[in-house]
Amino acid sequence: MVEGSAEEQLKLSVKLLSAVKALKSHVKDIDKYAAGVSLKKTKRVSKDIKIKAQDNEKDLGAIRAEMGDCRLCSLAGTRKNLVFGEGNPRAKIVFVGEAPGADEDEQGLPFVGRAGQLLTKIIEAMGLSRRDVYICNILKCRPPQNRNPLPEEITACEPFLKQQLKIISPQIICALGTFAAKTLLQTDAPISVLRGRFHHYEGIKLMPTYHPAYLLRNPAAKKTVWEDVQLIMKELQK
Repeated sequence: MVEGSAEEQLKLSVKLLSAVKALKSHVKDIDKYAAGVSLKKTKRVSKDIKIKAQDNEKDLGAIRAEMGDCRLCSLAGTRKNLVFGEGNPRAKIVFVGEAPGADEDEQGLPFVGRAGQLLTKIIEAMGLSRRDVYICNILKCRPPQNRNPLPEEITACEPFLKQQLKIISPQIICALGTFAAKTLLQTDAPISVLRGRFHHYEGIKLMPTYHPAYLLRNPAAKKTVWEDVQLIMKELQK
């Protein structure tokens, strides 16, 4: 009687051991499958992001091609180069300035002069590089002697900027200076009143702040701009 009971217990133990082994094997298979699905999903997302970036770059290129040798305003007769914009076509933040200066007009690139060097330092202080952001201006051509943009020049150029922003669809726009802020927000309020808080431009959060060129003339305002930049950094982390 005891021997029979011991034999049955042994058989039961063997069955339990086999069941445990089978269960472990099943769990491993599930883990492998889950890992495979996760890897495929990650690759698919990365591929989608790459395709999106390529599409944005292509669309921006189409806008630039549409502009061609733009003659919509009188600045075409005095410029050396049209300055379209530069940076990441999928940037989370776009910096919009007023107009190209002498260095930008010479090179055909935005913010490459002294003000541009200061903007680069601000971007780097944010933990980013110029490759991570997109930089452009309200006007694509330099006004003579860096004078203020005229209303008719803004009217002629703004549609191209609108298309750029629509394509990139950033999380935040940083409007650098009075003309960028007033143009995008359609307001006559001074930059001193507008800065320090977020506004909205066609569903995109917009932070106005002082232009880097202004900071070169008024270094004390750098602290104020840094306060605005910190608000942007906080928003980007959400």
